[in-house]
Amino acid sequence: MWTALAATALCAVFMAVLAMGQAVVSRHRAGGAADLAALAAADHAWAGELEACRSAGRVADAQGARVVRCAVRGGIADLTAEVRAGPFSPRVRSRAGPA
Repeated sequence: MWTALAATALCAVFMAVLAMGQAVVSRHRAGGAADLAALAAADHAWAGELEACRSAGRVADAQGARVVRCAVRGGIADLTAEVRAGPFSPRVRSRAGPA
């Protein structure tokens, strides 16, 4: 009986650690996608906000994310990207502009 109880407790701890790991990985994926998308939008800021945000959306799609909010003003891109991974969907805000 004690063995079954200990095995159940260890399984519960293992599941919690796996869920926490999935949350951390999805947060990092969202951060990377947001950074790359913001760089792409800032690179295309000269073409206007619509084209810059389209470029950011293409880059985010390639990373498995989606752009939730995008704004380009004065060459500075400010956007938020979201990654859906299991029950988690972290959103990360990123800004990029000229050097």
